[in-house]
Amino acid sequence: MRFEGIYTPIITTFRDDLSVDFDAYGQVIDWQVENGCHGLIVGGSTGEFFSLTQEERIAQFGFAVERAAGRLPVVAGVNDLLAARCRELAAAAREAGVDALLVAAPPYGLPNQEELAAHCLEIDRIADLPIMLYNYPGRTGVCMEDSFLERVKQKRNFRAIKESSGDIDRLHRLARDFPELQLSAGAEDQALEFFAWGARSWVSVVANFLPREAVRLYELCVLEGDFDRGRRIMSALLPLTTCLEKGDKFLQSVKCACELLDRPGGPVRPPFQPMDDASKGELSRIVETARESLQSIIGKG
Repeated sequence: MRFEGIYTPIITTFRDDLSVDFDAYGQVIDWQVENGCHGLIVGGSTGEFFSLTQEERIAQFGFAVERAAGRLPVVAGVNDLLAARCRELAAAAREAGVDALLVAAPPYGLPNQEELAAHCLEIDRIADLPIMLYNYPGRTGVCMEDSFLERVKQKRNFRAIKESSGDIDRLHRLARDFPELQLSAGAEDQALEFFAWGARSWVSVVANFLPREAVRLYELCVLEGDFDRGRRIMSALLPLTTCLEKGDKFLQSVKCACELLDRPGGPVRPPFQPMDDASKGELSRIVETARESLQSIIGKG
């Protein structure tokens, strides 16, 4: 399996009572397909996996596979604080019929590089599915260093790395020193740089509410080599990606942006709290400005 295109880490839709709204979740999946996205990531941090029960997470895997119905691949996030739950999720994801896994370091425990490799290799043994590694030391506390990558790259299932450290020097080194691992953009504000350095996929949070625009950026940069227009699209997106990446209401902002564009969003689960009206108003202005600029750019030529 090659990871090509836009892989959307989809939100989890909740009802007002904070139960999972699978009707709305199905609409989210269908809309991603209809708008040309290339894959779904179920159970990522944008999907609030850390606030879901193990039963809810496993139910999502099966639901997503059934709803996608082969129209695009489903990637299951199998990450958790407890290694045993990661293994249970990996087995359940395989049983559900997902196409690949997203695997990060277990947060908070701070395993060393050898321990982290052993953890990932055990998940590989259990699931025997293509794996996209997920390097996000800002959340996990652990960076996937060279010694870890040297060990896991020898196994055929370790296909790609979603790099979310924000460290541009790591992007350069990964592209140069680890060509065996497909690069996937994991920082919303660095998608253009990733494409310039050979990445052929973007795990795009923005695609939750601007999927066609995310797909077009991929097409221009990766398929057409038109980085002039790609830069214009990225420039139009930057105020929005900065709002998401640098703000303190990431999940709330993503769901609010969905609702602003008439898509299912819904509340977030605790410990997160709703956005206040002032923040919603500012986000609305940023989203609308970005959308108008993107329509102007994409609609030409």
